[in-house]
Amino acid sequence: MKKYRGIRYQFRPENYWQEENPLGAILRNVTGENRRQLITHHWEHNTLDQLDPSLLTDELAPEVRTFLGSIHPSLLGGEFLPEYLPLEVEIARITLDSTTADVVSLHARPAPEGIAYRMVDEYNGKFTLPIRRSARPLTLAELITQFEQGRLHELGGTLDTGYTWYNLMEFLESESFDPETLRYFTTISSSIYPQLYNHFRTFYSRQKL
Repeated sequence: MKKYRGIRYQFRPENYWQEENPLGAILRNVTGENRRQLITHHWEHNTLDQLDPSLLTDELAPEVRTFLGSIHPSLLGGEFLPEYLPLEVEIARITLDSTTADVVSLHARPAPEGIAYRMVDEYNGKFTLPIRRSARPLTLAELITQFEQGRLHELGGTLDTGYTWYNLMEFLESESFDPETLRYFTTISSSIYPQLYNHFRTFYSRQKL
């Protein structure tokens, strides 16, 4: 794993079920990426009470989802993620700069031996993770490993770069295509591990396309 200056790779949260940040508690299991951004915007401008309550739920009601999809497919990014298991929470996510703004979510849940992890997407993808269980919450370095070594069987690559390279291969034959447009196609972030975004943003900025 490449390490970058200013990032605390040994950071480990005390647990995944007690959120000290009020905004983080609101966003924790909100599936839709667009709604997460909308909620964050209103929170920062102290106008959260102006949002329709139906947009603040973890998962959208079918009729609300249908309405948003009729406006633009990108508004549905993350809205088709599978339901959470009991006590399961999201600890990190991948968001893709695709037409449908697809989301891949890393979940954690209590287990007899500590904490169990699973990766899910909106297409019932089959994932393999290097760390399936841990006695304590992951360090930032361990969390990064989940993305650097984790795989989606249908993708044929690791989760940190596979989506970008898959799309890059799709467009390489086009003479007018600029690979730079895909440099930040993949975003990896977490409300629990704020520096997860910084690590991968730096990594992507230094990649050769």
